[in-house]
Amino acid sequence: MYMNLLNKIYQIFLSEFAKRRIEKTILYVALFGFFVHLILIYLSKFSIINILPESELFNDPVSAIYTPFSFILIYEVYLLIYYLPKSFTTYITKQYEIITLIIIRKLFKDLSTIELSSDWFEIKGDLQFTYDILASIILFYLIFQFQKQGMLKSQQQNPNKPKIVRFINRKKIIAVVLVPIFFIMALITLFNWTSGVSFASNVYPSFEIINNLFFDEFFTVLILVDVVLLLISFFYTDKFHKIIRNSGFVVSTILIRMSFGVNGIISTILIVSAVLFGLAIIIIHNKYEKNILSNNVYEK
Repeated sequence: MYMNLLNKIYQIFLSEFAKRRIEKTILYVALFGFFVHLILIYLSKFSIINILPESELFNDPVSAIYTPFSFILIYEVYLLIYYLPKSFTTYITKQYEIITLIIIRKLFKDLSTIELSSDWFEIKGDLQFTYDILASIILFYLIFQFQKQGMLKSQQQNPNKPKIVRFINRKKIIAVVLVPIFFIMALITLFNWTSGVSFASNVYPSFEIINNLFFDEFFTVLILVDVVLLLISFFYTDKFHKIIRNSGFVVSTILIRMSFGVNGIISTILIVSAVLFGLAIIIIHNKYEKNILSNNVYEK
């Protein structure tokens, strides 16, 4: 009965059908949000309405791209939960993709305020833009390598083992619990942000606060989830390399979370270091797996 209830809830929120439905809904909302944001920018530009004129999000049409990217990030959060029971490596990959998309989203905002001059490397905003664009390229490549290593790892596993099945069921429980948690967090974040904006007095949060909305708390929750997964994994394996892998992923998530507490190049370095550390962990883990398989074949 317990498993039947779990599977029913799982099918409602995290089935393939639910994923397609949510994907389509978010894409429509993203398009709608983009055009609304664009209209507001032009209405403000022609002084038809007076909406946060000093805000960086309303002073250039390029800034309108920020809105659909925010909805894409929401979908990525859903995909992270969706893939959690299916593949731990894909779940970690989604964390890396989310933080990379946050940087890309920030780039679109920065493009609208960039200052083209010979003093490029002396202007703080332009310098940060340079850091972010380089970081996005580096992260893109690191994630590609991480996915390759994840595919190698998945080929070495046998999903039919009873222990693995039990582990997957426990991950399903975590995934089902995360759906309402993140939904409530998103609503609270939206409420707190809107309550902090005053259109009448042009009071609005700084861009750094806007850019970190939801995701600083999001990665805090992910740290707790990673720790829970680490502890649960002890019930199913005592292999050193797997424990180190799972522990390493926790460290990687912590580094990403730390990046929200700082600005500038330090934040960028922490993010790149987090993904690089995760990649190093999975590469070494796979070498352990390959060595174990080779030894087993040799013994036979």
